[in-house]
Amino acid sequence: MNPPTDLTDLLAALAAGVDPGPFALVRRDGATHLDLFTGPVRTVDRLADLPLPAGPAGPATLALVPFRQVAERGFACVDDGVPLECLRVDRRARLPLADVLDVLPDEPVRTSDAAFDRSDDEYAGIVARVLGEEIGRGEGANFVIHRTLHARVQGAPLTAALAALRCLLLRERGAYWTFVVHTGARTLVGASPERHVSVDDGLVMMNPISGTFRHGGAPADRAALLRFLADAKEVEELYMVLDEELKMMARVAEQGGQVVGPYLKEMSHLAHTEYLLAGRGTMDVRDVLRETMFAPTVTGSPMENACRVIARYERTGRRYYAGVLALLGHDEDGRQTLDAPILIRTAEISPDGTLRVPVGATLVRHSTPAAEVAETHAKAAGILAALGLGPQAPAADAGPVRRLADDPQVRAALAARNAPLARFWLDQRLPGALAVPTLTGRRALIVDGEDTFTAMLAHQLGALGLAVTVVPWHAEAPVVGYDLVVVGPGPGDPNGDTPKMRTLRALLRALLDGGRPTLAVCLGHQLLAGLLGLRVDRRAAPYQGLQRTVGLFGTPRRLGFYATFTARATADRQDGPYGPVELARDETDGAVHALRGRGFAGVQFHPESVLSPDGLAVLVDLLRELLPAPAGELSPAGQA
Repeated sequence: MNPPTDLTDLLAALAAGVDPGPFALVRRDGATHLDLFTGPVRTVDRLADLPLPAGPAGPATLALVPFRQVAERGFACVDDGVPLECLRVDRRARLPLADVLDVLPDEPVRTSDAAFDRSDDEYAGIVARVLGEEIGRGEGANFVIHRTLHARVQGAPLTAALAALRCLLLRERGAYWTFVVHTGARTLVGASPERHVSVDDGLVMMNPISGTFRHGGAPADRAALLRFLADAKEVEELYMVLDEELKMMARVAEQGGQVVGPYLKEMSHLAHTEYLLAGRGTMDVRDVLRETMFAPTVTGSPMENACRVIARYERTGRRYYAGVLALLGHDEDGRQTLDAPILIRTAEISPDGTLRVPVGATLVRHSTPAAEVAETHAKAAGILAALGLGPQAPAADAGPVRRLADDPQVRAALAARNAPLARFWLDQRLPGALAVPTLTGRRALIVDGEDTFTAMLAHQLGALGLAVTVVPWHAEAPVVGYDLVVVGPGPGDPNGDTPKMRTLRALLRALLDGGRPTLAVCLGHQLLAGLLGLRVDRRAAPYQGLQRTVGLFGTPRRLGFYATFTARATADRQDGPYGPVELARDETDGAVHALRGRGFAGVQFHPESVLSPDGLAVLVDLLRELLPAPAGELSPAGQA
């Protein structure tokens, strides 16, 4: 049949037992209306193939991006063959929220045979394994492992989805998008709390959300919320996803992302803490989507290895879970626009009534299996309630909503979270404001060990005046012509004999043999320490997302660590194969936080991290030693 031109046509088609054709009903971020988009649906292979033809201002394409598209970045995934579908927006109607509520089906959704694919005990076992075998062995700072509730919808699936939408509109609050999307092959209904990425007027924004305060639909208790805001596990979890999304912003915005917040996002069954990242960019919005697949809040960090871990432990495809809806279009001046919420708190319903509700928990070093099991139940509560599979939260009052985010003590507790963070990412800065004359114009090569912290590091070095190139560890790119080579961070055991470890060791050895100025960060530092004759071993407890004040060559510095391994030494100086080496180490266990010698330096921490308020100062000190001469007095760079 022809696509519906308004909601009345759509519901009339359903009442007649006819599929109304593809459509989407979307309420965005507290709006008093919903958009009805209609048009044909097609399948494309790549994000670059998403149609975005020149035309009038407004939305042009709504895409359903499955998790398997992460393979476009070369990352691992279980390929479940779920398609990248896109609805071409031929018609758009703006419908008042009150009118929509009046006509949507007002009836309970009925389901049967509801069960998780992994029981609570099975999921708790997976959590324990990830904590011990992945975070405990240096494979990453955090990982998101999901489970899926399966059920069968009784009655017409699309009618059930619209009834669930009505329930979400009435009872869920704080959602970024509340929606139904129907393509004919599937129907998605949900209330996603989280913007993944948006582009408007050249401003790129991301919205990392982490930390879950559960109140089960009852009014949130202020004292309990304040305890939650002070909880170390919840604080560190948000900092880690903030770092990970800053890595993405560093790839899509010319000067990286500025951090705004944190804020409290209050929803019907729970509350989250969140930041907003903003930066100017000129990329095609489809490239922005590609470079930001997918949010660390639904994958983990570092991203590339998180995808490997997900594939190993989940063993099944994620379908649309952790992917995005993406609304692409143009503004009045012809500039591209993008609005992309993450596909979480979302149910997928097949035409035969098969229902899937995926949900995950973020596993960090402080996690416990029982708490993460409970978190999956809490996160699913809103959508499950709308589908008749859980208790309803109270309906929203007609008057002003009481927001704990407005409480002075809550606001103070949120503001206090920024006190220990790096001002580099919090403050606005003009280009050139931080440039160091002796570094300006010098060329630096960063070799990425599979952790895009290197993108943030590139922005910091660029802010100091260097011209920076980043290459992956396996690239056969020459390192000649650079004044400085940075061997960067990445996951893995530095004592291992994998291709990555062999390649990075060989690179470091060549740089040291050639006397080339070299800076090694985290994994690079561990490999450098091994070449200098230091012992490198696993810490008793991981330093993932940990901030510490450490002595650094006579100066106390506050810095962020993401490491499971460390070099160790029993003295502050030693002679090595490349001359004397000065070590900054922990007196209690001999852990080496930094080292320096003639023409080289290594740091175990991440100076570029938002957890390193002294990171930029440390970089300046080290680089002034490694590159002491003004740019105009440099001799040609040597060969490696």
